Amino acid sequence: MVEMLRNRPHLFDTIQTAFLLTDTHSKILYANQRAEDLFGYRRDQIEGQRIRLLFFDEDLIYLLPNIIYLSLYQDGFRGELLLRQKDDKRIFVHLQTTSFKEKGEAFITFSFQEIQRLKSLEQKRYEEEHWTRLGRMVEEIAHQVRNPIVSIGGYARRLLKGSPSSSGRSQSYLDKIVQETGRLELLIQRVEDYVRIPASSLREARGQEITEEALRVFLRTTEVDGVTVRLEAGGMKGEGRFFIAREAVIQAIVNLLENSLEAVTGIPKRGKGATIEVTLFEDEDIVGISIFDNGQGIRKRDLPLIFDPFFTTRPGRVGLGLTLVKRVVEIHGGKVQVKSQLKKGTTVTLYFPKDRRRKVRREFLSPIAETIGSQ
Repeated sequence: MVEMLRNRPHLFDTIQTAFLLTDTHSKILYANQRAEDLFGYRRDQIEGQRIRLLFFDEDLIYLLPNIIYLSLYQDGFRGELLLRQKDDKRIFVHLQTTSFKEKGEAFITFSFQEIQRLKSLEQKRYEEEHWTRLGRMVEEIAHQVRNPIVSIGGYARRLLKGSPSSSGRSQSYLDKIVQETGRLELLIQRVEDYVRIPASSLREARGQEITEEALRVFLRTTEVDGVTVRLEAGGMKGEGRFFIAREAVIQAIVNLLENSLEAVTGIPKRGKGATIEVTLFEDEDIVGISIFDNGQGIRKRDLPLIFDPFFTTRPGRVGLGLTLVKRVVEIHGGKVQVKSQLKKGTTVTLYFPKDRRRKVRREFLSPIAETIGSQ
């Protein structure tokens, strides 16, 4: 059995579980590659040792003998343990043991999973379930809340239109109602956008095409008089193709453009006009979209907070634009970088991976693989 494992190490080296094989006296007969990585010992340093090497002294009296007993005479052991790595470092693991016989000889198997890795996988699953539940809840709340808000705003507009002779105070109240209901409608829409961002259905697109579409949406829906908006694509070495959820990425770029417009509106430029520059670039692995404005900039103390939900320094704003941007980019496996100086401007750069698929799914690894594919 042991010779078979040593002669064919790939059988257990490919699995992501640390695996040890011992005899009934807990002498380690075989360790796979993951066990080396997990505990810090080379294979030749751990094979031939007793498994007590991995246990702390206080666990040698009861715990280890009980584990061996359960493995040999009961259904094995399952549980979480604090074990010892090389140089006495501690590691929290989940251990599962069992025993079997081969040609009359008994063996014990020890399978270890690092708790932190398990918790990361569990956290990822939990977050996916959380967003699904949150999406359903937001849809229901939006449905229940939007209709009365729209009605209130609609009636207020009718009163404004039908009562031109209203007192100044009454008209002021109606204007405020219209303004606040509009803000609430925008808040509902932004929250819906945030929770509905698709995590799948990625399609291939070109960076310049997506950016130009976002600019068209922005310029079609926004008043930009007195502001110069430029697109610079000189950093694109090729077609800049990447896999994205198209509408989500367009919305993220539009949000950044709207933020930049607010930053440059009404701010003196010391002889320079208000400017928003969009720059595209790429390398072998990423497509980058950078948006610069020469507006008021962001205070240093506010920079760590700008992606937090509902954080805003502008009265009447929702504070979800940058939160949505960050989530869109992270769903695509990318990152966001922000650089800003007061009275000089802000640059927000989005980095998108060109292809999240592994090479084995994108291209033939050799002419032999291509031949196999054509058969």
